[in-house]
Amino acid sequence: MAKILVADDEQLIRKLINDCLSKDGHEVLEAEDGLQALNIFKNKKDIDMALLDIMMPEIDGWEVCRKIRETSGIPILLVSARSQDFDQIMGFESGADDYVTKPFSLTILSKRVDALLKRGASPVQKKENENIILDGLIINPLAHEVYLDGVVIELTLKEYKILLKLASHPGRVYTREQLLDEVWGYEYEGDARTVDSHVARLRTKLVEWGVNHIKTIYGTGYKIQE
Repeated sequence: MAKILVADDEQLIRKLINDCLSKDGHEVLEAEDGLQALNIFKNKKDIDMALLDIMMPEIDGWEVCRKIRETSGIPILLVSARSQDFDQIMGFESGADDYVTKPFSLTILSKRVDALLKRGASPVQKKENENIILDGLIINPLAHEVYLDGVVIELTLKEYKILLKLASHPGRVYTREQLLDEVWGYEYEGDARTVDSHVARLRTKLVEWGVNHIKTIYGTGYKIQE
């Protein structure tokens, strides 16, 4: 099955998660702090997923997540006793794919891990010239063209970049601020509502597909739902 890095400073939590994932057939690599987690990740080139506690010694889970994202698109699940919106938004901004709050059901955790693994590693690791195909939508990165049920969809450059970013990572939530940085650039000083207006136009142009697949995560941002 999968090789999963589990980082948590509580030994009991690590054991519970290890036992749960091992029963599912996964191999678990344990780390007791953020620094150890990064060292394991750097030395083991075949890790399929990371499950990170946020409040860890040495380096917190948010920073571990950001460091992993610099070189890898593996699924990342953050686990924390903190359930405030701020913490979850920080998690998504760090590049996490999902977020679970303690205490959690091991059965639910198992299902979430399976769901993330089925999505596979982020297409960040795919060749840049590969077409992206999602339920009748085809994005050709080489030609910068989008087809829906065989018909070319005319998009502005900003609309295309938003769609490409979301569709390249199905299921992953992007905050408005992340999309501003990715599409408009770090120097852009406009309002985050600019993203909302572009996404609204994008949905309109993609008609039913847009409504069904481009989902708003209220208070946070957007994602593509497969």
